[in-house]
Amino acid sequence: MLAGFERADRGSVKIDGVERIGPSRNGIMISQHGSVFPWLTVHQNLLFALSGTRHADKEGRASRYIEMVGLKGFEAAYPHELSGGMLKRVEIARALVVKPEILYMDEPFSALDALMSLKMQTELRRILEEERHTVLLITHDVEEAIYLADRILVLTPRPTTIQTTFHVDLPHPRKLSSPEAQSLRESILTELGL
Repeated sequence: MLAGFERADRGSVKIDGVERIGPSRNGIMISQHGSVFPWLTVHQNLLFALSGTRHADKEGRASRYIEMVGLKGFEAAYPHELSGGMLKRVEIARALVVKPEILYMDEPFSALDALMSLKMQTELRRILEEERHTVLLITHDVEEAIYLADRILVLTPRPTTIQTTFHVDLPHPRKLSSPEAQSLRESILTELGL
C-alpha cells in the first residue's frame, strides 16, 4: 500500500501530504526475490533503469553507482557470472541510480547467507550515509532492524496494525553488542511475544 501497488480497504496513505493511489516513479522497490535482468550486463541494467529519465550523462552516472557499490571491474558481467551478494549490489545500484525519494526494501538480504547479509547491511549503511535516501525496510531480522533503522515499527498479525514504535537513537556505526542495542533487542522481542 505504501508503494502504491495495493489499495487500502479503508483510510488512505499519504506521503508528504499527497495521497498515494498508485505506484510512483519517485519510489523504487527491491524485493527478496531479485529483479536484475539476466540478459543485461551490470552496466546495461543500470542504463535500463535510467532510460526514460532526464538525468544527464547516463553513462557516467551508471559508472559512478557501479563504483559506489564496489562492482568496478564487473561492468560487463552478466548476472549468472556474479555471486548473490554482487547481484544485490547491482539491485541497489540500479535502484539508487535514479535518485528515488523512497527506497522500498522487502527482506532484501534474506536469501543471502548470514555473513553476506551482514556485509550487505554494512554496505547499505555506507551508501545511505552518502546518498541520504528514505528507506522503508521490511524485515523479520530484529538485529538487522536495529543495525539499519532510525525507527522500528512492530506489526501485529493479520489484519496488520502498528503494535508499537521504537525510536533508535544509537549513533552509526552501531555495535549490536552494546548494552543499549541489546536492551532494545529485548524490548522488541518482548513485543513480538518472544
